[in-house]
Amino acid sequence: CPGALPEGQVTQKNTHWVRFEDICIMSLQNSPQVCPYGLYAEQLSGSAFTCPRPANKRSWFYRILPSVKHKPFTAVPSGNLTENWNEVEPDPNQLRWLPFTIPKSTEKKVDFVAGLHTVCGAGDAKSRNGIGIHMYTCNTSMVDRCFNNSDGDFLIVPQQGEILITTEFGKMMVEPNEICVIQQGMRFSVDVFGETRGYILEVYGAHFELPDLGPIGANGLANPRDFLCPVAWYEDRKVATGYTVINKYQGKLFACQQDFSPFNVVAWHGNYTPYKYNLKNFMVINCVAFDHADPSIFTVLTAKSTRPGVAIADFVIFPPRWGVADHTFRPPYYHRNCMSEFMGLIHGHYEAKEEGFQPGGASLHSMMTPHGPDAECFEKNSTAELKPERVAEGTMAFMFESSFSMAVTKWGLQTCQRLDKSYYQCWEPLRSHFNPNWKPSKP
Repeated sequence: CPGALPEGQVTQKNTHWVRFEDICIMSLQNSPQVCPYGLYAEQLSGSAFTCPRPANKRSWFYRILPSVKHKPFTAVPSGNLTENWNEVEPDPNQLRWLPFTIPKSTEKKVDFVAGLHTVCGAGDAKSRNGIGIHMYTCNTSMVDRCFNNSDGDFLIVPQQGEILITTEFGKMMVEPNEICVIQQGMRFSVDVFGETRGYILEVYGAHFELPDLGPIGANGLANPRDFLCPVAWYEDRKVATGYTVINKYQGKLFACQQDFSPFNVVAWHGNYTPYKYNLKNFMVINCVAFDHADPSIFTVLTAKSTRPGVAIADFVIFPPRWGVADHTFRPPYYHRNCMSEFMGLIHGHYEAKEEGFQPGGASLHSMMTPHGPDAECFEKNSTAELKPERVAEGTMAFMFESSFSMAVTKWGLQTCQRLDKSYYQCWEPLRSHFNPNWKPSKP
């Protein structure tokens, strides 16, 4: 609606020439006595009021009815969504999952919220410090109900099927090979168009941001201009049978009823918004001389901890790129890490394990658990002719890396029945190549 954003006072001292103090100012007022069109003003704060300006996040809504108009919240079953990290004993083994099962619509209708399953995580939403990693598997759209996460931010990675996300800010269509972030407290509903699956990284107590570039300079990796946020869209719709708002709060689900759609924001402004990003826009940095660079060069977004250089979680991708390093074993190196590494595959074949690691599946290499290329990959790439080649063509793998030591849920280890118990066998054929009589070749 034209003019739905309230305007403040106009001051104009001189219309012929302009000095700094004489600039014609059309100020934007956040909370006028009466909003245009009879709307309500409501602020959504994503940071403390007194945060430094670069980290201060908030948006103003101008809506038909405020979100406070609802019946009391009551507890509802949380299904396989959990923050209980002590359901089963810890497991330090390398873990891999086959593609997670999507329920058939002919057997049971499952929407986005009902299809949330926690695989692993750590920390605590109450203390605002931790993460959760979830899968969503669903086959039907959310009807007259929306979701709100009071615990943290969702970074959503669609793997199969596009999702249409309606938020208080507007709509976003998110397809496989794109990601979106729905930040803490934002209400949203998900429409699907068939059997749908994807991954979610949830962080408590921090927001995702672009990583610092350091000596890379001003340009590279994910560029700010490629992130998109929705434009205002609203519906003035009464729901006589009741509209359900589902709230994730302290790791549990609660629901309340109201008689109108929450997507009634006619206009908004601010810097605390949902957003999406197409992974094909990532500007890849890679080694052009020798050795294998660390995967941190592929970081799209990071949620920083209070320790410099240490993330609560990083979102890292392994996109199509050129491999040109000389005298180098080009696939990922063998590794033990002080961080936890959860990997997923959107499409294609991951270079270090072309068999077994499938789209819609996952792997978890926990803190200090050894991992690396399988035997076939090692043998092949130890003798390959080193010429410029395309790596990961037609593939998009990703990693959720975290400084937390993550616990796997009972659903992840047992209930889902997708754990690949033969995973360790991919390293069994590795053999010793040690030769005590080896001599360096003469130049």
